[in-house]
Amino acid sequence: MLAALGLGPAEEEVYRLLVARGRAAVHELAADGGRPESEVREVLTDLAGRGLVVRLASEGAVTRYLAAPPAVALGGELRRRRDELSAAEHAVLTLAEQHRTGAEGGAVEVISDIDAVRHRFRQLQESARQQVRAMMVPEQTVVSRSDNVAEGAGVRRGVLYRTILHREALTEPGALAQALGALEAGQQVRVADAVPVKLMIADHELAMLPLFSGRNTAAASVLVHVGGLLDALVAYFELAWEQAYPLSPHTAGDGVAEQRADAIDAFDARMLALVLAGLTDQAVGARLGVSRRTVQRRIGELMTRAGAESRIQLGWHAARRGWA
Repeated sequence: MLAALGLGPAEEEVYRLLVARGRAAVHELAADGGRPESEVREVLTDLAGRGLVVRLASEGAVTRYLAAPPAVALGGELRRRRDELSAAEHAVLTLAEQHRTGAEGGAVEVISDIDAVRHRFRQLQESARQQVRAMMVPEQTVVSRSDNVAEGAGVRRGVLYRTILHREALTEPGALAQALGALEAGQQVRVADAVPVKLMIADHELAMLPLFSGRNTAAASVLVHVGGLLDALVAYFELAWEQAYPLSPHTAGDGVAEQRADAIDAFDARMLALVLAGLTDQAVGARLGVSRRTVQRRIGELMTRAGAESRIQLGWHAARRGWA
């Protein structure tokens, strides 16, 4: 525990034993710690030189040692280390600003090496303190959701993740289960018919997106630092977020619809959640074990019940009534 203040394992142990005893001779500390007296004597000499131990006057043939008060002996070292860390933090911030505004850094940074891309992708999430905005597309080949361990660490330290999923991404094996797991972990997930690019934004400080458009599988990515371009990306995300449809826990099919006068049963709630998440009627039927025509019929019945003329209107009514 005291290694951060420059104490080795033997020094810390001997100092702790001496603090517990108040004052002690070499042979007593050696017996307590199970160390040779020669080693304890050497450690005490070193601690005395650092002001952590005081050598008392000999009592006959026995020399005793007294531990200096920890708050006094270690407090100064602790403050010095804190000052060093504060200075280092300031230096890092200064270097980051120089990197951002320098001739080689600028507002945009291009990374082409796949390992470097993965490293910066993890760093971006680790730097987030409040929230991470993300857009996810199908066929993620550089860093998959299952490999993104930084996401779980971010959620555990209180970072809010808001993710917009391309509806086709939900058809990939395990994707729906991962999305529902994210909901259970406290993340917010929405689904959109169109997500043109994979994007991740940490707070309002840094964004990352692919260098190439479409489904080009090249690893090259772009880091966008604070500036007008980052402001535009944040604004674009927020607009897309408002237009996307919230993913519902009903999609899992494990819960029971709320028992109200206008509630729908658990099967219809799950079916509606899948349809509004963007899955085709055929895919919904396959997942629920019914035919496509059954899905179409029951969706039609829900539209009639809600007084909706389209599935878009049905989604609006479902949100208001808590159906999905």
